[in-house]
Amino acid sequence: MVAGRARGMRAAAGPKREGEPVKAPLAGVVVSLLVGIASCSDGTSSQGEDAGVERARAGDTVMVEYTGKLADGTIFESNVEGEARGILIGAEDVLPAFERALVGMAPGEEKRIELAPEEAFGPYRSGEGMIHTLPLSSLAHTLDLEVGQQLNAAMFHPDDPEKPVMVTVTVIELTDDTVTVDANHPLAGKSIYFEIKLVEIL
Repeated sequence: MVAGRARGMRAAAGPKREGEPVKAPLAGVVVSLLVGIASCSDGTSSQGEDAGVERARAGDTVMVEYTGKLADGTIFESNVEGEARGILIGAEDVLPAFERALVGMAPGEEKRIELAPEEAFGPYRSGEGMIHTLPLSSLAHTLDLEVGQQLNAAMFHPDDPEKPVMVTVTVIELTDDTVTVDANHPLAGKSIYFEIKLVEIL
C-alpha cells in the first residue's frame, strides 16, 4: 500500500522488478517520499451514522480492502483479490490521509478518497539532485537493465556524506556506458485515489 510517513508505503505501486543495489554514491538532497500533512476529499460512505454501530477509532486495528487508482483509472495497487490488510490506526504505517479516512468507518462501510500530489508522494522534482547519470561500471554487477526498471540506490546527503540513505530509483535512460536514474517516487506529481472498504475492527 501507500507508505507511512517515516517508512514509506508498505506495498509498492504495482509489482516491482528487483535489481541489484547501485553502489555509487548519489550526491544530492534526499527528498521525503511522503508528505506529513494530508487531507481526505469529500467521500460518501455507504452507511449512515447509526447509533450503536461500532466505528474505527485511533488505536484500533482494522482489516481493510483497498484499490489505488490514478486519475485515468489505472490501478497501481489493490488487495481486493487477495487478503485484507491489517492497519493499526495511529501507527503511521500508511499515508496519513488514508489512515485518517479509516477513523469513523464501520465494518462493511466503503468510501473513496482523493489525494493531491502534496498529500501523497509529493511533487515531481527535476532538480535537487533527483536525476543522476552513472557509469554502468559503478553497478555492483552486470544487470540486464531496461528503462522503467527500479533499483535500490544509496543516496548521500552533502551534510552527512558518511551516512547513506537507501532509496528506490527508476531507470529512465540507458546508453552503452551509462545509466540515468530518477530518484523521485514513481507516483510523485500525481493525484491518486483510493477506494476503501473497512472489513473488520479487531
